[in-house]
Amino acid sequence: MLKRFSNIIGFDDAPFPAAHTGRVKFVGTVYAKTRLDGILIGDVQRDGTNAARNLARLVAESKFAQSVQLIMLQGIALAGFNVVDVFELHEKLGLPVLVVARKCPDMSAIHAALLQLRGGHRKWTLIERLGPMEKLSSVYVQRVGLTIEQAKAALRQSTVTGSIPEPLRVAHLIAGALVKGQSSGRA
Repeated sequence: MLKRFSNIIGFDDAPFPAAHTGRVKFVGTVYAKTRLDGILIGDVQRDGTNAARNLARLVAESKFAQSVQLIMLQGIALAGFNVVDVFELHEKLGLPVLVVARKCPDMSAIHAALLQLRGGHRKWTLIERLGPMEKLSSVYVQRVGLTIEQAKAALRQSTVTGSIPEPLRVAHLIAGALVKGQSSGRA
């Protein structure tokens, strides 16, 4: 029988100016099926290395820790190139992780950009370890701790409008409003 994930948390980061060098907010929306149950807000260092640690701590210390069954990320990095070590996140929380992207990223451009950053080689190794993105429906995914069939089911059950799952779509809208005073752009 296919395991279904009824409680999902989706994370996306807030927009920031290109010259920004400090901490960047991110938002997590907690869903029970298609009902928004809660919101978590944290921050990570722009282009830093603390994304997995901060995500894991935020979830583990929240009132939702016992009910969350799946973590969704809008892309593999927060705050520029603070690449999420999804294997560490999976291990610390014991939860599957599904990375979702609207389009397949230009991996050679990402590789070149990462090599310009301190710690970029380690970040690139994390991305490579996760493997190539897989096309599912109208999005691309990477996954840890769940099968391709479970990923398909999670996308199908959590996508209400468009192609982005509701936990990610709403996290994106809230993160934008948190910084700009109102949501804008495509989720």
